[in-house]
Amino acid sequence: MSARLEANHAPPHSRTLAGADLPRRVRAALERLNDLASDTLGRQLEAMLSDFEQQLFKLAEQARNPGLQAGYFETLRRVRLHRSDLAPHFMAGLESALAAIREPEADEEAAASELGFDELRLVDDSEVSEDGVLHGIATKHESRAGLPLLLLGQRFGVLAGKPAFDAEALPVGPHRLGRIMADASRGLQLEDEHRLLLFQSFNARVMNGYAQLVEAMNALLARENVLPGLSYVPLRSRPTEQSPSRQEASDDIPGGADETAPADRAPALRRMPPSERPHTRWQGEAGNDGGSREDENIALSMLQDLLASRREVVGKLRNDTDARDHVPLQTPDVFEALAEQQIAPPAPSQRPRTIGDLKKALLAQGRQKHGKATRLSGQDEDTFELLGILYTEIGRELREGTISSNLLERLQVPLLRLALMDRAFFVRSQHPARQLLNSVAEAGAKWLDESDSDPKLERQLRDAVEHVVQNYHGDSDVFETANESLQAHLETLARKAELSERRHIEAARGKEKLVMAKRRAAEVIGEATAGQELPRFLRNLLDQAWADVLTLTLLRHGEDSEEWQQHARATLELAASGAGGKPAPEGLDRHVEAALTQVGYHEDEASVISRHLTGGRDESSDDPASRTELAMKIKARARLGDDAPDAKAKPVAPRNPREQSCYEHLRTLPFGTWMEFSLNQQGDVVRRRIAWFSTVTDRMLFVNQRGQRVDEQSLDQVARLMAQDQVKVVTADRGRLVDRAWQATISALRNFAGMPGQPQGAHP
Repeated sequence: MSARLEANHAPPHSRTLAGADLPRRVRAALERLNDLASDTLGRQLEAMLSDFEQQLFKLAEQARNPGLQAGYFETLRRVRLHRSDLAPHFMAGLESALAAIREPEADEEAAASELGFDELRLVDDSEVSEDGVLHGIATKHESRAGLPLLLLGQRFGVLAGKPAFDAEALPVGPHRLGRIMADASRGLQLEDEHRLLLFQSFNARVMNGYAQLVEAMNALLARENVLPGLSYVPLRSRPTEQSPSRQEASDDIPGGADETAPADRAPALRRMPPSERPHTRWQGEAGNDGGSREDENIALSMLQDLLASRREVVGKLRNDTDARDHVPLQTPDVFEALAEQQIAPPAPSQRPRTIGDLKKALLAQGRQKHGKATRLSGQDEDTFELLGILYTEIGRELREGTISSNLLERLQVPLLRLALMDRAFFVRSQHPARQLLNSVAEAGAKWLDESDSDPKLERQLRDAVEHVVQNYHGDSDVFETANESLQAHLETLARKAELSERRHIEAARGKEKLVMAKRRAAEVIGEATAGQELPRFLRNLLDQAWADVLTLTLLRHGEDSEEWQQHARATLELAASGAGGKPAPEGLDRHVEAALTQVGYHEDEASVISRHLTGGRDESSDDPASRTELAMKIKARARLGDDAPDAKAKPVAPRNPREQSCYEHLRTLPFGTWMEFSLNQQGDVVRRRIAWFSTVTDRMLFVNQRGQRVDEQSLDQVARLMAQDQVKVVTADRGRLVDRAWQATISALRNFAGMPGQPQGAHP
């Protein structure tokens, strides 16, 4: 064997768990995790290689020329010769990644940064293609195992003594497994084209069970007491009500709000029915709140009952004697007939095309073909009617002039064909086609501002719809493929919005701490001057200049710090000196002067203010004009926290019982709840998300779909608007546009059949 081949067959990684510098418990947990992953992935790698060999043999048989056939057979020979080395190399790479979890993460980046200009080169197309394929595989399985990967990243953060790992940095994450596979497969000595084929087998045979493997790894680490009780709570709930004294003791800055909720609050929210549970997801953010298969069957059965009742009523109202002579169209014929309209460009029209127009065109086409009038079967008639009502209800929620209207029209025929073959589309909330329909519709929803339009998202929507129109011929996977990239983009937008929202929350929490610090500073000054008569000029200096010193000290160091204690004692001494009780202690003037310079006063101004504060009542030598000038300068000066909300503000008028009820309800809502604000009497609304609110300052922070701050109001103001029905909480069952439209469709069917009311399970 040549030296080159020996190098290729040598294990590419030398780090092992046994030789890693890790704590005993961490090493033991990682060894068990490695055993689990090796056992599972080892079997799957063998299946992958067998599948790869079969593909090569099949391609060789189908080769168009002997040269191409010889190439496939040569690759097959190499695979059979070296296949026994792939799994050990893969497992060595996996163990090396686990052993290095506590090592610096930027080894590769640091090495890359040391490259000189003479080492730079153009990247080969094959490298770009290989990276793109592996990235696509990793992204797909990252989205499928999103929540388990999040929990696993938290547990690996504990093992590594670092912040939580994201999916790309996780040693057993889909991105790292793809890179390990790329390294291990080099020993097979494959051509670039055949390597891409191997990666497809890797996706189908190894990564297909990746989500289950992640769940198993989470369970193993939980048994090893690595965050055994870890769970994910999507709703960020408000804490229980606290008394002011307990609230003030909860933070370094008194009254700081806490975003964490007690353990029993989130389960209580999850147990609420969807009609009461607040909607907290970002636009397009996927959730696992769909019903079970049993629930879907119940909903489908109730839907069939409603449609049967509708047919009975329609039959009584309509004279169907002539319709009996019409030629019935079978469902497969309808499916194929719609295929011609699917690929045909939309005809120019003065108004948008409807499902009813499609039905008329279909029946006209059938009349030309059969020479007499045609009709749809009862079930197909129901499908057309049902989708038509759903589209009508969706149209009520759309703004005019958006891209959604055109894209929804393009989706009509593919959705009709899908619904003819799979009526579960209507009742399955997580159906890919329904998710795609909802994403397209929400891009043009009335509750969005015109400034919320996103050209990149519109391009993604257009590409997804065109993919369905061009490729759907009965395979529902086409919808899933079109929806995957779109949902990935929407999830990226949701993450960006959440990061933006988090920055605004931190700013709002900072303002709240500032308000509470100013309040505490005023209390200390008030306690020090209680019962003492100070000149008005000196009291103003204390309430303004010295209050800023106390506020900044409390923010920086906290109430238990030595700095705060010194300033608190200085406050008592200044009050006593100003009241003429006793002279200021030696050195107090220098202490005050130094403190004032810390809050931005010029040295000269600080010296003058310090002299006034420590001089007591003896101000006969001071020029009244100079004191007036100093007072004007201080008053005109921008003070610390001038833009902060007034924590002591009270409602202008007492709340009536309904307003008080709304006010109390607002205080129980979880952060992230969406609310709809009425804009005018025509019914136009806009959605805003409660990013954060404070029961201390009574302020609510609202953001839009992009996580951008759009409004800040008081709890009292919002409560009064709620009492007037100008603000409504968006509930989980009405969070998505298609869900709202579907509920309206069910209500229309029930009213038509003479069965008013909303049954349980009639909608997902």
